[in-house]
Amino acid sequence: MKIKKLWSFLLIIAISFYLVPLMIKDTGIGMLVLLVVLPIISFICSMIYGMGNTFHPLFSLCVVLLYIPTVFLYYNSSAMIYALIYGLLSLTGLYIGTLVSRKYGKTDDGKREDYRKKSEGIL
Repeated sequence: MKIKKLWSFLLIIAISFYLVPLMIKDTGIGMLVLLVVLPIISFICSMIYGMGNTFHPLFSLCVVLLYIPTVFLYYNSSAMIYALIYGLLSLTGLYIGTLVSRKYGKTDDGKREDYRKKSEGIL
């Protein structure tokens, strides 16, 4: 696992988890942030990370661990369930990103392979 790449994506997620809630003015915006904004950021960052790297569940665990302190800073204990939701979305994004990378992109060693052709015996 490439630590430098890992931390750059986790930094984006951490900034989102800790700065976006500062814009919450009422319950409606709070729900929008919890149900739409933060999940989308977590999913997209995880998917992009998965496209450039192999599947690493540690990334999703880090997403969960980054979110947990925000429950005590900005929300109440009922928001703890979102840690699980963001972790699952992160795992899903990693998995999809890894699949896309295997089919169309580059592997970790920088070699472009078309896995479909390789599996069909064409290569």
